[in-house]
Amino acid sequence: MRPNVFTEYLTDLAKNSPGVQWIQSLAEAGETRYPLGLSLTVDGRDVRWQIVGQLADGEKHDTAAAPVDGQPASYTAADASAAPDAWLGSVLGSGESPQIENIDVWSARENPAKDHFGLTVRFHNGQRVFVRKI
Repeated sequence: MRPNVFTEYLTDLAKNSPGVQWIQSLAEAGETRYPLGLSLTVDGRDVRWQIVGQLADGEKHDTAAAPVDGQPASYTAADASAAPDAWLGSVLGSGESPQIENIDVWSARENPAKDHFGLTVRFHNGQRVFVRKI
């Protein structure tokens, strides 16, 4: 899933999630440093996420990527009081997309970096998306 498609998908999931009062693209929020991302207000807290993609090995930007379906990624349910990336990973996982193979929540890793929140999303077609709290 290319980053722009992923951004639209995540926007649709997040806007229907409990506690989300506002969601818009980073561009709509006036953030110009990053080409893709989301700005959300969740339970009164503003959170911004940068989204960056990585193509599958051998894939080119000028060709369309075929989606590959498989078993949806497992995830741990988390509410808005959890770490920001745990909550976002839960929102993403609850969509049960057959294209998403794995959701790696950075704050749930062994010895996570302090105040370094994000996700690595791996797709069954070999692509990846990195979602970083900014």
